[in-house]
Amino acid sequence: MKITPSLRATILTSPLLPLLVLPYRIFLVVRHLSRQFRSALTWLVRSREFANFTYDLSAGNKEYLAWFIAGICNRPVREISGYFSELEGNDFLNQHISRQLRANRRGKEIDEQAHFGRRLGWYALIRACKPKLVVETGTEKGFGSLVIAEALSRNGGGRLITVDIEPSSGLLVGGAYQEIIERRIGNSLEAITELSDIDLFIHDSDHSETHEASEYVAVEGRLSDTGIVISDNSHATTALAEWSSKTNRKFSFFSERPRNHWYPGAGIGVSTSSRPNSFDVG
Repeated sequence: MKITPSLRATILTSPLLPLLVLPYRIFLVVRHLSRQFRSALTWLVRSREFANFTYDLSAGNKEYLAWFIAGICNRPVREISGYFSELEGNDFLNQHISRQLRANRRGKEIDEQAHFGRRLGWYALIRACKPKLVVETGTEKGFGSLVIAEALSRNGGGRLITVDIEPSSGLLVGGAYQEIIERRIGNSLEAITELSDIDLFIHDSDHSETHEASEYVAVEGRLSDTGIVISDNSHATTALAEWSSKTNRKFSFFSERPRNHWYPGAGIGVSTSSRPNSFDVG
């Protein structure tokens, strides 16, 4: 049945409108849920992950991420997109991940195929801004640590200190990356007090808002003049935004949109000083 403009106007002004549009509203919900169900079913069959999910970003979302990082680093978006391609086409890193998974008793916790998601942004930011010291709280399997270390390696210098309270963390760390990555086991707040001149700080540890906020207070006096702070939890809390406001810093947020995955995605919260974000002194 074709709905003419006059019929449409009659329907929209009818007191029975909620009842008349109910079938269409049901259709919209069922269509949305069926897509999610198909994605979830595919994931259950093909993936073995049960936490810290990995996935690719949709094409449009990846383009927005490139613009997001380009704005933070004041670099051309084409350069940032090039860094994305550089990471995604990195055979050495993919082969390293495969070897570590086969050699580790916890190797079945993560899919062998690397899907970087928002970590593309981490990589590109490091490649563009060239920090000398990166500190990451929350090593977990070490996937993010490898991405950071690979960016530092491509830059020709820099080191990563990654902290986790769990001794069995860091299953992916090893091989050539051990020269760049320093693992520390212990409480992140205690570890931060031992450091200084941090160019890039990444919060990815205990995601309670209280602990997250405590890390920012702890790191405040230990950042370099142009130090950048990233939160892997800004999709869930406003801790980084609130800290940025209190310390007269700038805050930005990028929201993920995973491709062909049931998980809705996380995001990247970034806090920057008012100074140019480049640590390259060479």
